[in-house]
Amino acid sequence: MASHQEEIEAGKLRVLLLDECHLMWGDLSGYVWGKTDTEIAVRVVNVRDKQTYYGAVDYLQGNLLLKAYNAGNSENTIDYLRYLLDQSPNQRLLLFWDGASYHRSHLVQNFLGEINQGLSQDQWKIHCVRFAPNCPSQNPIEDIWLQAKTWVRRFCALIPSFSHLKWMFEWFMQHTTFDFTTLQMYGAFSEIKY
Repeated sequence: MASHQEEIEAGKLRVLLLDECHLMWGDLSGYVWGKTDTEIAVRVVNVRDKQTYYGAVDYLQGNLLLKAYNAGNSENTIDYLRYLLDQSPNQRLLLFWDGASYHRSHLVQNFLGEINQGLSQDQWKIHCVRFAPNCPSQNPIEDIWLQAKTWVRRFCALIPSFSHLKWMFEWFMQHTTFDFTTLQMYGAFSEIKY
């Protein structure tokens, strides 16, 4: 990224760290009493409400671009990439993300090929860099998901429904500017010029 510092600071190249997050409602917990030498069978129906969020934190600004989906898959990944392009007019995107199967799918690769077709690599509209496998510590957005979920958990006893939980999560994400030390792990950049 240091070799692109001028473009990043000028706003021509937008660096985004991308990941997905899943909220669950209705997780099962409980206990049962019984004799230690007797097996107890309990029929469980584990039905949960689930919401998937795609999020990308802007490396320079610290704000998060959040969008809700029914699942993490190739179609939703492509839709989210289109959303990021719409949110970044006149900017090229440098995306850092994990190796989720739908990030590597033929559908996503074909989409990237289409939007970058005929452009030299240094002019691609979207350039993707994959983090090392099984290493969430490389992606600062993991700290953001953790902070948001921790904030929501503090109020869980007061949250009457899953729709309220989603609202609180989204409100927190949209009204917080994130400034973790991990956000600077790939270099410090600034729009401020003296």
